[in-house]
Amino acid sequence: MSDLNDWNRAVIEEFRANEGRAGGMFEGKPLLLLHHVGARTGTARVSPLMYQDVEGGYAVFASKAGADTNPDWFHNLAANPRTEVEVGTETIQVSARVAEGEERERIWRRQKQDHPMFADYEAKTSRVIPVIVLERI
Repeated sequence: MSDLNDWNRAVIEEFRANEGRAGGMFEGKPLLLLHHVGARTGTARVSPLMYQDVEGGYAVFASKAGADTNPDWFHNLAANPRTEVEVGTETIQVSARVAEGEERERIWRRQKQDHPMFADYEAKTSRVIPVIVLERI
């Protein structure tokens, strides 16, 4: 797990040093930093995530690169939905909720169209990948 933590830390540092931009796999892609609190530990955490602009906020995707389990940040948001994100140089207060039905399908379809790697993630797992809407507070 330390490799993932080191990778996340490097992306976060690059994001903050470059006014919300990062290179590598995130070059030219919409990236935000999601702040979340551990559901069991209470530990403050930050995760870099690709996002999609949606009315009133942002959508993020609990893809975990196609793993058969949801990422930890998803469980943390379920326990503590009020949080903040960093987008560009701005820090924004948000409230998280899981998109359902037509809303989820519309957002998810666009994400796969705009960023085909998400279709690859979907193909790797039997679970429905949650779409989380982060609404500005």
